[in-house]
Amino acid sequence: MEKIRSREKLEKAKRNGLTLVNFGTPWSAPCRLQEPILRQLAAQFQGKALIAAVNLDENRDLASNLAIQSIPTLILFLNGREIQRFVGLQSEWTLSEAVRKLLT
Repeated sequence: MEKIRSREKLEKAKRNGLTLVNFGTPWSAPCRLQEPILRQLAAQFQGKALIAAVNLDENRDLASNLAIQSIPTLILFLNGREIQRFVGLQSEWTLSEAVRKLLT
């Protein structure tokens, strides 16, 4: 899972085919629970989709630019365009199916 630490890196990641980005904070319990699921997805879709994370404590401007009001928020981007948004803790199955659907 790639850690994104700047707006520029986020923009580059979004344009790189299929990207799932987790927006959260290290102090949030649901965000901490989401991390192992994202690591599994990163392994499952290695070479097919980028799985990334943004720490909103370090990148507050990204939250307002993307209208993120709750954490975790996960956004699926395809070639720079937002395709789907998930708010709150998501299961591996839910995220995996969303990614798989866009890959086919």
